[in-house]
Amino acid sequence: MSNDLQNAFNQLKKRDVDTFPAKVISVDKTAGTCVVDDGELQYTDVALSATVEDNGKRFYLFPAVESYVLVSPINEDLHRLYVEFFSEIEDFDLKIENTRLKIDKDGFLLRKQNETLAKLMSDLLKEIQNMKFTTNTGSTILLVNKPKFLAIENRFKDLLKED
Repeated sequence: MSNDLQNAFNQLKKRDVDTFPAKVISVDKTAGTCVVDDGELQYTDVALSATVEDNGKRFYLFPAVESYVLVSPINEDLHRLYVEFFSEIEDFDLKIENTRLKIDKDGFLLRKQNETLAKLMSDLLKEIQNMKFTTNTGSTILLVNKPKFLAIENRFKDLLKED
């Protein structure tokens, strides 16, 4: 990040306690926090969600290490910081009770309770490939377009994650 851009961010003054730019040093996805450095000080436990309640509902954007973020205090308290803006996202994770949507470089996960979209699509395609029909002369023995279903299944595997 250029000094000009950092200086421009430093000029943003919306509150008595300033929002400030910082470089991401590390990310703790389990805790939903990161460590940032503003060039003078290092700040630990910077929240990646401005949520102040512990109700299980979270929306996390996880910044890439070495990227830059804008950090703001919650209620102007410099001991309670959160990331307000991201320059580069590594992945995103949204949890609402028993439903989760997660997106990263490997694809996306959509899960409700114990069911994932990836598993559901895989099961559906396997059942389609095993279909049998009764005709006037008996049962069919071969799904003629099975290679096409296998190709579609592989495309889903590239797009969707199991967990």
